[in-house]
Amino acid sequence: MILTQRTKLREQDPKIRSHNFQEVSLGFNLQEAQSEAQRCLHCKNPRCVAACPVGIDIPGFISHIKEGNITEAAAVIFRDSSLPAVCGRVCPQETQCEGSCVLGIKSESVAIGALERFVADYCAENDCEPTVEKQELKDAPKVAVVGSGPAGLACASDLAKWGYKVTVFEALHKLGGVLAYGIPEFRLPKDTVLKREIDKLAELGVQFETDVIIGRTLSIDDLFDKEGFKAVFIGSGAGLPKFMGIPGENLNGVFSANEFLTRNNLMKAYREDYLTPIHAGKKVCVVGGGNVAMDAARTALRLGAEVHIVYRRTEKELPARREEVHHAEAEGIIFDMLTNPVEILGDDKSWVRALKCVKMELGEPDESGRCRPVAVEGSEFEIETDTVIMALGTSPNPLIVNSTDGLEANRRGGIIASEEGLTTRAGVFAGGDAVTGAATVILAMGAGRKAAAAIRDYLTA
Repeated sequence: MILTQRTKLREQDPKIRSHNFQEVSLGFNLQEAQSEAQRCLHCKNPRCVAACPVGIDIPGFISHIKEGNITEAAAVIFRDSSLPAVCGRVCPQETQCEGSCVLGIKSESVAIGALERFVADYCAENDCEPTVEKQELKDAPKVAVVGSGPAGLACASDLAKWGYKVTVFEALHKLGGVLAYGIPEFRLPKDTVLKREIDKLAELGVQFETDVIIGRTLSIDDLFDKEGFKAVFIGSGAGLPKFMGIPGENLNGVFSANEFLTRNNLMKAYREDYLTPIHAGKKVCVVGGGNVAMDAARTALRLGAEVHIVYRRTEKELPARREEVHHAEAEGIIFDMLTNPVEILGDDKSWVRALKCVKMELGEPDESGRCRPVAVEGSEFEIETDTVIMALGTSPNPLIVNSTDGLEANRRGGIIASEEGLTTRAGVFAGGDAVTGAATVILAMGAGRKAAAAIRDYLTA
């Protein structure tokens, strides 16, 4: 008999977790994982696999969980994913694998993400991880990977498994890219979960160099001409924050979500034994409705602030994951819907004192398919606040494009690349947010894997 209801995932109580940075979701234990695995129908044509950007054999690893063969389940996952513990925590499964699950048509889909996380965590905690096969390649060419985020790590992993000599160059002092600086500790523990995933790549032979800014420390030409690399993959992400362009954005107390989260996540500002300066304020307004807005808001809450999310559409149109919205609401985040800032007001010392807004109403659908928000005439009002965090998305940094002859970008700053990652410069490949702009971890990983295959074809042609 197939259970219709999902196995409940244990979480920290909202009243407790809103005051700490420990992981919110506690994951499945073995009994819970096996119970959830029993719900899988093992479809002949599994739609979940087709909806996974890296193509994990989902029914395959779930069948091993049923039998209690967790090492074998991990071996199935590791064939296609280098970051299962990360993806199991932060990927939007509800719009990808779980969103395509047949069970979800009439009941609840299988908790694929939670099962993936369970397998990775269980093997790490019980020292039963499978041995990853690595090919031996005679006179293996050197490949440079720019950026240690999800696209770069996925590309590096596949290339290393195929026997190539891979070096990953990271601009920051810590590895992980957006996984390290953008995702809060309460969603993705860095020194345990993220570190062990990256350590597995090092065991495959991937070399890592931090504090190297490609386009400044070394150029793309240097990688070819001076360092001897035969191909380069650019997975440098999209770390350039966007602002609204409204009056008052230069006041003290206005931050991009990027800066706020980087100070807290990468530089450990939430810990008392770190002296990283961070201004959380007593009342924070986060402008935006995506996952980054939820991360910034929930971080500010844990730093002691009253937090409002200011969004110009309704909760129905919020682009953030439903799980993240639910968690934010449960923790006490206040949602000011159909509200749009028009000015940030300051005091006589140039610090933020209020956010001037207008009420909105939804009009006809725009090019995105969502109803266009329209300002209500005469509806101006102020929200008293001392901190404003702009979470409006990011775009690729133009440094690499501007310093590399023959490498072209589109009008949004994304590197022009084919579906397989081929750019306008021979031997240079790109994928992930550096091409598409800010997207999801798993889509970036999928792009990294496609580029790795294209690089292999290029080097063996």
